Amino acid sequence: MTPDQIAADQPPFARLLGLRITHASPDRVEAALPVTEALTNRNGQLHGGAIMALADNLGGTATFLNLRPGEGTVTVESKTNFFRPIPPGSTATAVAEPLHRGRKTQVWQTRILTAEGKLAALVTQTQMVLQPE
Repeated sequence: MTPDQIAADQPPFARLLGLRITHASPDRVEAALPVTEALTNRNGQLHGGAIMALADNLGGTATFLNLRPGEGTVTVESKTNFFRPIPPGSTATAVAEPLHRGRKTQVWQTRILTAEGKLAALVTQTQMVLQPE
């Protein structure tokens, strides 16, 4: 699959969130997420779980773009720092870039930005590369 095909062929959960991949290459994956009321927390801001789901999807997509034929991937660790809220009616953007791309693991850092381009969250995740059986 080409990066464009992978960007278009997102899992059902990503489509449920409303996530849209805007750029996909082996070195960088970007996405936009419209912040709807359905994605807000008790304080009326984008839910932390939605932010983590956005980043997890990008890290998995980015890893997939770097796999050899027959390999798969699964998240084995994820850490999120939250810096500022993202209100409903705006669009969160996300940019995932590699910190490490090895044969057995890959580590991706995803910046989640407000509509104004300010850092709202920073997610670092480790993806295990699954070998074909």
